[in-house]
Amino acid sequence: MTQQGINQNIKKAQILTEALPFIKKFSNKTVVIKYGGSALINPEIKNTIIKDIVLMKLVGMKPVVVHGGGPDISSFLKKLNIESKFINGLRVTNAETMEVAEMVLSGKINKQIVTDIELNGVKAVGISGKDGDTVKAKKIEKDGIDYGFVGNIESVDPALVKTLIDNDIIPVIAPIGMDEKGQSYNINADYMAVAIAGSLKAEKLVFLTDVAGVLKDVNDPSSIMSFIKASDVRKYIEDGTISGGMIPKVECCMSAVEAGVNNVHILDGRVEHCIILELFTTAGIGTMIESK
Repeated sequence: MTQQGINQNIKKAQILTEALPFIKKFSNKTVVIKYGGSALINPEIKNTIIKDIVLMKLVGMKPVVVHGGGPDISSFLKKLNIESKFINGLRVTNAETMEVAEMVLSGKINKQIVTDIELNGVKAVGISGKDGDTVKAKKIEKDGIDYGFVGNIESVDPALVKTLIDNDIIPVIAPIGMDEKGQSYNINADYMAVAIAGSLKAEKLVFLTDVAGVLKDVNDPSSIMSFIKASDVRKYIEDGTISGGMIPKVECCMSAVEAGVNNVHILDGRVEHCIILELFTTAGIGTMIESK
């Protein structure tokens, strides 16, 4: 082996050594990953995210995946000549649209993620919030607008998810819930991830997004705030540091902290191996909101 080759191997060994304290710290800890955006669409990025999740499992962590799938729903609706209509960012979901949404989320996307994980040698099981009566939902009532079968989460029973985790299986959860009459509801995947993470008292909740993280200066991509204390979030919103579309993302993170999650990460899902870079290196890659 050439000296160059030896040096490259030494560098790889140093990277692994750097990861050791993080692996030890998070061993046996539950980490919920909200999987969506470019990370779910771009095949190259998708492959690295799956490998990150599998690696987490193999080094002793307990990953739980909650996924979205809005673009795929829109694509299928278009093929069926069904119009996609949004009001205030919410998809108006009539009975026909709900049928397609459940088919795409619980069928196509959910099972593809399960397949991708299992092709890497780790067991996974795909469920939705309906399975095991995990997520009880009710129809959203907001400003007198009828959004159809779009739901808010009323309660979470994590028993089925815990059973899967305890049996060495990665749960992959589609954001569908139902009410006491069995009616299905489409639920925002971010809120679903928060509710699942809170019910499990997860160590971490990781949001894979299409933004680099929380920036001090929205015009400067290098101004990422790597760490934010939960107690400082309101101050940053009031002084305008956190503004625009980042506010609902951060407020969603705060809901998770308030539900008992220790740390919440906002990661750029467009970056290869973003989960490993954030969790297992000293540099990190996104923004972590700390509960304490």
